[in-house]
Amino acid sequence: MIVDHKSYELFGKAIVQNIKIKAPFSFDFPITDHACFLYMLKGDMQYHVNDYASNIPFKHSLFLNCVHASKTISNTSSGVVNEIMVVNFHPDILKKIYDREMPVILQSIDKVVSNKSTEVISNNFLIEKYVDGLLFYFQNPALVNEDILVLKLKEIILLLSQTANARAIQVIFSQLFSPITYTFKQVIEANLFSQLSIEELAQQNNSSVSSFKREFAKLYQDTPANYIKTKRLEKAATLLLNSTERIKDIAFNCGFNDLANFTKSFKKKYHCTPGDFRLR
Repeated sequence: MIVDHKSYELFGKAIVQNIKIKAPFSFDFPITDHACFLYMLKGDMQYHVNDYASNIPFKHSLFLNCVHASKTISNTSSGVVNEIMVVNFHPDILKKIYDREMPVILQSIDKVVSNKSTEVISNNFLIEKYVDGLLFYFQNPALVNEDILVLKLKEIILLLSQTANARAIQVIFSQLFSPITYTFKQVIEANLFSQLSIEELAQQNNSSVSSFKREFAKLYQDTPANYIKTKRLEKAATLLLNSTERIKDIAFNCGFNDLANFTKSFKKKYHCTPGDFRLR
């Protein structure tokens, strides 16, 4: 149940919202045309997309692209009042306030194939102070005007670009301007030789690890770990024979982040070290 809801609009659309919700609650996202930043001022909540769920604790935040459907926030703790600060990112408004050039975080990333639509952001001092500033304006509405809202929108985009989550946020933003949905196989094949773990690959498909493994087995008749390792080793073997790259660089470019692990796995499959394989 919503206890209190305050909102400020920019160019006719809700841009900043302060919401107090009494648990238990479960809300579906009815919006499909913009991205959101949600910050937990009080309490915590769980976010669900398809069968994937994320916990958003106190002082943590969630950045999400609302273009994909089947998104829900919930809290089952009876009687607890949650307070959430929300900043909305509408594509047309972003283009309007950045009339000359979009910041890097709003620009598309070449050759990125991903359906990832959410990113949990841990407690961040600068973001916390930013939210405190928004609270000040909700307490003093007479001070709010169009220029202030534009500045606050640009400020949170700048802060998000400085977090450790910046690249994931950029991927999600890119879907906002070019809403493309990739197939399961397209995501897998495009990320075979990246440094992504099985958990991270599942996130690229907005899927839990268990569902990801089931879908993978159905399509590839193999486990993700075995199939991906095999493909990476096969590529490494080809590069060892047909290039002069250093073995360490080949290992990294094929998705291995540890040379010792690469050497051990390679020797198990080809019965010799990468160096001997190249010499032969």
